[in-house]
Amino acid sequence: MYVLVIIEHHRRKLIHFNVTKNPTSEWIIQQIRNISFDYKAPKYMIRNRDKKYGMLFSEGIKNFGIKQIITVYRSSWQNGYCERVIGTIKRECLDHVIVLNENHLKSILDDYVSYYNKYRPHLGINKDLPEGRAVQSEGTIYKVPAVNGLHNVYFRKAA
Repeated sequence: MYVLVIIEHHRRKLIHFNVTKNPTSEWIIQQIRNISFDYKAPKYMIRNRDKKYGMLFSEGIKNFGIKQIITVYRSSWQNGYCERVIGTIKRECLDHVIVLNENHLKSILDDYVSYYNKYRPHLGINKDLPEGRAVQSEGTIYKVPAVNGLHNVYFRKAA
């Protein structure tokens, strides 16, 4: 199965993901359409040289006014934010579960993306969360399991 991940570089926020067994240019363009309802079209899209994108994708993305930046062959460091997110998803989530089918993978990733955006601090944004948070300095610390117990969310509850 293949997972398409779209992130916002500024806040490291995962804004969209989807899963398929057969990725095609048409499917990828549809994912771009899907995010256009909730987000303003980005100016740039950094992507690798995978043949799945093809000419149809290149032409289709121009209609959205998005300029493609295609990374050099075997130079994953040119898309470091996305490579880091993919590695994080693998290490912190998928390496610890057995995926049964496409719907199961979507369910697992949906929980993880919610955890990632709302509760997981990032060094690249000064230990803040992609969706931001209020500072909690007083109160008892509570722990709540997240992502089916793979991670925990800690918060303070004022007395």
